[in-house]
Amino acid sequence: MGVMALRITHYLYNAFLVEEGEARVVIDPGQNLWIFDLRSLVPQKEWPTVTHIVITHGDPDHHWQSDRVAAASGAHVVCGIGLTRVQNGETLVVDPRGRGLSSWVPIDNLHPLDVGESIELDGVTIEAVKSVHGPIAVPLLGFTFRQEPGPDERVGLGSMAFKITIGNKSILNLGDSLLLADWEGLRPTVLMLPIGGIGRNTWTMDVDDAIKAVELIDPELVIPCHYSVPFLWKKKFAVADDARFKRDVEALGKRCRILGAGDVVTV
Repeated sequence: MGVMALRITHYLYNAFLVEEGEARVVIDPGQNLWIFDLRSLVPQKEWPTVTHIVITHGDPDHHWQSDRVAAASGAHVVCGIGLTRVQNGETLVVDPRGRGLSSWVPIDNLHPLDVGESIELDGVTIEAVKSVHGPIAVPLLGFTFRQEPGPDERVGLGSMAFKITIGNKSILNLGDSLLLADWEGLRPTVLMLPIGGIGRNTWTMDVDDAIKAVELIDPELVIPCHYSVPFLWKKKFAVADDARFKRDVEALGKRCRILGAGDVVTV
């Protein structure tokens, strides 16, 4: 019997559907943030058959539809422990569509993880890996509004990367992280990482830092994400040179695939 192929579909930002055998893992089922096309990044037709949901943090482009996908599918839900709180003995997750930290909701089959912890759920192993969300800078009317993540802030809440192992293949998704030395030698089959940082240590890694991350992590295949995405009234925000990124990754002897919305790669 041959080894099953891993099928990966990208839906912009950091939204992915990873499939192998009976496993259908959704990463960051968030909301498209372009005001002219507000919709779920992961199409609703996919929701009922999802088996696992992984949430890297609480921003709307990552978390907005998490509870709805969970309700439609009954899937296991894995997130960083910082996205949750315990209230009256019940573990709650920050409300995907709530304001700030004002509301928290229950989600069935919720599994919060801290850095270094892992869990095996129906043949899929998920390990929490350190991730640090950068500050957000939004240009508006000639001004730049900057918001720093912190313990009492919604921006980047619960930031966590995850290494997902299915069969003999692994996927490392770094979420919206800045560059960290902690990732050295993780060696996943597939690395998904953001390249759309704006200026010095803003939002996420930029192309240069992402190349350094590839060198540290040593994956087989690299998929850049979270760049040139729709945001508010802009069709493309956090613009990055993915062609240069691909050239530099391939110069390291790694494979690189550029995926647009709905594009698929098999591994």
